[in-house]
Amino acid sequence: MLVEKNQIKLRVVFMGTSDLSEKILESLISNNYNIVGVFTKVDKKIGRKQELTSPAVKLLAEKHSISVFQPQTFKNPESVRQLKDLKPDLIVVAAYGKILPKSVLSIPGFGCINVHVSLLPKYRGPSPVQNALLCGEVETGTTIMLMDEGVDTGDILVQKKIKILATDTTESLMSKLADQGAQLLLETLPPWIKRTIQPIKQDSSQASLCQLIEREDGRILWIEDATSIYNKYRALTPWPGVFTYWKSDSSTVRLKLISIKLQKKNPLQIRSVGEVFEIGSDIAIQTSEGLILIEQLQKEGKKATDIASFINGHPKFIGSILF
Repeated sequence: MLVEKNQIKLRVVFMGTSDLSEKILESLISNNYNIVGVFTKVDKKIGRKQELTSPAVKLLAEKHSISVFQPQTFKNPESVRQLKDLKPDLIVVAAYGKILPKSVLSIPGFGCINVHVSLLPKYRGPSPVQNALLCGEVETGTTIMLMDEGVDTGDILVQKKIKILATDTTESLMSKLADQGAQLLLETLPPWIKRTIQPIKQDSSQASLCQLIEREDGRILWIEDATSIYNKYRALTPWPGVFTYWKSDSSTVRLKLISIKLQKKNPLQIRSVGEVFEIGSDIAIQTSEGLILIEQLQKEGKKATDIASFINGHPKFIGSILF
């Protein structure tokens, strides 16, 4: 790839934390942008063993000998001073997880550009992919935007759509959007640096905000219809996952549904909402409208298992009512 002189001279600071961020940073590095510093969240303890784990963005930056900064907040003048000392011409942000104050936004001459994985002004906020799936959207996309002091309210530089497949989960859709976002950013930066792009203001009357996803959001309410439940499964896979409760003898067991399918039509025989029953070779759960077919599930504290093996060990599961 031919490297432009302004691309080499431009001092870029990158800010991000997630897997999406890693993909964006990797594309900038591989296309010879001059990354003078990377800002990411602090290392955190992960898993049952609570091992201190660095963000993937940090590891990638260190691999390329790029300075890494992990400030708790930009309200601390020292954090802002560290950023100013890097003399950035441009700041690129992708899923950083922090709101940037005016003291940061005003530093780079070419502004702060954000890669946001929704078609703004739809789904402003921290979980746009999950919310698009929860709402049963059939398309989403990537927005490259200028940042202001609001939450994803800045002017739009460019947008690109992508279809959402019926089989997409957050994991699969995020992977596709990361690829799209990286490519779209690379296409947008040269004309932005040359000042040939005219930013477009968002229509705030069309805006929607994301709900913040929490672990307990994964609980299934069987009184909902099967399509809504399946969309929740798609949205919350792989994290936090969807779950239900089953009364096994005298104890209540939490069951995580690892793999499920959707059947929109009800069977001829009327079943109770939440009832587990056999339908052909499948194991189904009745909803208010339609069925959820279980392929794989996991008892809390146990390993995941296929539904046939689970029933072999728990024959009373058939006929029970999940709640």
